[in-house]
Amino acid sequence: MNFTQILSKLFATPRFWVIVALIAATSWFATMHTPHAKLDRSEPSTVFKYLYHHVVPSKLEVNNHDAVSGDWLLSVNADALPAIFDMDKHTAGTQLVLTNLQLFQLLAVVLIFVCFAGVPGYLRTGQGDWITKVFAGFALWVRDEMIRPALGKEHAAPLTPYFLTLFFFLLFMNLLGLTPYASTATASVFVTGAMATLTLLAMIGGGMIVQGPVAFWKHLVPHVPLPIWPIMFVVEFMGLFVKPVALMIRLFANMTGGHMVVLSFMGLIFFFGMQSPVIGAASSPLALGFAVFIMIIESFVALLQAFIFTQLSLLFVASCLHPEH
Repeated sequence: MNFTQILSKLFATPRFWVIVALIAATSWFATMHTPHAKLDRSEPSTVFKYLYHHVVPSKLEVNNHDAVSGDWLLSVNADALPAIFDMDKHTAGTQLVLTNLQLFQLLAVVLIFVCFAGVPGYLRTGQGDWITKVFAGFALWVRDEMIRPALGKEHAAPLTPYFLTLFFFLLFMNLLGLTPYASTATASVFVTGAMATLTLLAMIGGGMIVQGPVAFWKHLVPHVPLPIWPIMFVVEFMGLFVKPVALMIRLFANMTGGHMVVLSFMGLIFFFGMQSPVIGAASSPLALGFAVFIMIIESFVALLQAFIFTQLSLLFVASCLHPEH
């Protein structure tokens, strides 16, 4: 099957257009309600601040042009939370405000349901469209090549739904960040931190369930001489938290760094163009070429980082479920 036939099958699938419509509608909605930095032609460097909004959480306002501070699209009172979580300093109490990143997190969840809607039926009957077949094969690969080898069949069965969801949730968030006018949720350390916290809970909770509440902490330290056991316990205890922190920073840094490189090359076109149209036109092909090259790499990185985060999470959880290893 050549590339033209693949495209014709893709475009003939109604679900493909549903996916495109969902992404376009969410991107348009976020753009309409996200306050943007103002371009100042007297100061060309403002173009970078404008472009970097792509990787910065922005609170959604009712009107992104003439909005009054605090005129949020959605704000929820959460006085039970500490003041550190307050997102609206102009309103009393702890307020949680909807951001553009949360929109694309919700979109990633919706896309999971849309893309996998026909997978169970396909696995039973073998009937399904092109998208169903692709995601069914993808899910089976994650299960057979990642989850089962890491956890073993006994523990893989109950944890497979979680790790499948984790992988595709991260993958969709990463890929959505490459679409025009979208935002990269995984470029926020708060998003990656939340995902890493789930891994930490799976490590400790899974280990305590499988080994027992006391045995888990007892087996945390391997067989060592008694005098150095307290030191090793502190080291291993800290290691439980260092691993998720490393996951958090790795995903955040890779997604943020790659996007900032692409945006920087794109910004150079406007930066030079605002200084001199001749210099801008001369530098555009080179800057655009580098931006496209990095964008292609970013497409691979989006998949790679979802794989690495999930694979390392599997290994960290497996080490708590199987202390002998």
